[in-house]
Amino acid sequence: MDPIAKQSSADISSGKTQQRGAAKAFRFNPWLAEFQVDPYPTYHRLRVEDPVHQSFDTWVLTRYADVKAILRDSRFCADRVPKRIENKCHYLEQQQKSLHTIAQMSGKFFFFLDPPDHTRLRGLVNQAFSARLVEQMRPQIHEIVDKAINKTQATGVMDIVIDLSCPLPVIVISRMLGVPAEEAEMLGQWSNVLSRIIDPLMSLEDYEELNHVAIKFTDYFRDLIAERRKRPQEDLISALIGARDQGDKLSEDELLSVCMVLFVTGEETTVHTIGNGMLALLRNPDQMELLKRNPTIIQSAVEEILRYDSPVQQTARIALEDVTIGNKTLQAGNNVLISLGAANRDPAQFPNPNRLNLLRAPNHHLAFGDGIHYCLGAPLARLQGQIAISTLVQRLPNLKLNTDKLEWRKNINIRGLKSLPVSFAP
Repeated sequence: MDPIAKQSSADISSGKTQQRGAAKAFRFNPWLAEFQVDPYPTYHRLRVEDPVHQSFDTWVLTRYADVKAILRDSRFCADRVPKRIENKCHYLEQQQKSLHTIAQMSGKFFFFLDPPDHTRLRGLVNQAFSARLVEQMRPQIHEIVDKAINKTQATGVMDIVIDLSCPLPVIVISRMLGVPAEEAEMLGQWSNVLSRIIDPLMSLEDYEELNHVAIKFTDYFRDLIAERRKRPQEDLISALIGARDQGDKLSEDELLSVCMVLFVTGEETTVHTIGNGMLALLRNPDQMELLKRNPTIIQSAVEEILRYDSPVQQTARIALEDVTIGNKTLQAGNNVLISLGAANRDPAQFPNPNRLNLLRAPNHHLAFGDGIHYCLGAPLARLQGQIAISTLVQRLPNLKLNTDKLEWRKNINIRGLKSLPVSFAP
């Protein structure tokens, strides 16, 4: 079990917290049911009472200034998830089982790499994953969104997450990579499994499932890459194969890892930008009406949605040396949980942070991180969010939430709904 997950399962399920002394009246516990439903009161309390909070050997940071600084600080390295997966392998050796594929592939995921490897790999991928390529997808994204709405519009009911926001990014990234349409859903299912790699509370059986899916992913894309080497097309895989930097190029394993990570990260950010965003609008009908009357504010609206209820709530770093933040010293080797969700509700940076304000300016949120690990897919996620949310608001009159009970995904790093049923005037 990973560091922040060391609290006993009995304590987690009961909601009890351990204390190291009278001064520590509060211990961060992201597995409590109430935190899953609404983490923001907890973030507020941490910022006020203990903004540099120690939970076992993990530090939790919740102030905007601290979070932004750490994201740009070279004294902190990326989380070492691939190494931890490798360390779990010996538990499975006697059962003749392995986690080799997921360990090997995740070791080349952007968000687990540091310079110079990160700099080289990101530079090569940036050449292929350009703003021009993303913008070219605009008509196709409109087409996918309209088609999803057309299927349900006559019924007067729709599940925004299941019917629209989940399939949308899978279809989009499949088309960009050159994956046949009939195989996109299968890859989306695999992606859902792989997205749990950043979840700190997983069993060995969970990691076995990740490895099993990673094998399927690599086998599939190895064949597709071989085909594109023989017959290049106007797709992202062909562009990645041709990417060069001073004679250097992506290796086979790097190509496979890039394909996997584009699916995983592209899906998570887009699905929950749309789902969380539409929920926020449904709960703030004045802002829904503002967007309906002024569709040209959609860019500002999506930026505020990303700030208000960020899809990626936490990211992790490891201190490479002793670092003092405020009156606390983080020691070399300590784990640091950087709360993007908390930073984006910090009143020191955002006036009235708990209010959804689609016209908020300036709005320098950290929903996509910052520094060298700033989300590569941010432009694509933004574009899909803008088109989907604007189209839903404009095409579906009198949108209403069609449930009294929302179910959130059980993942402390990713915040998103399992479903979002709505009703509207058909």
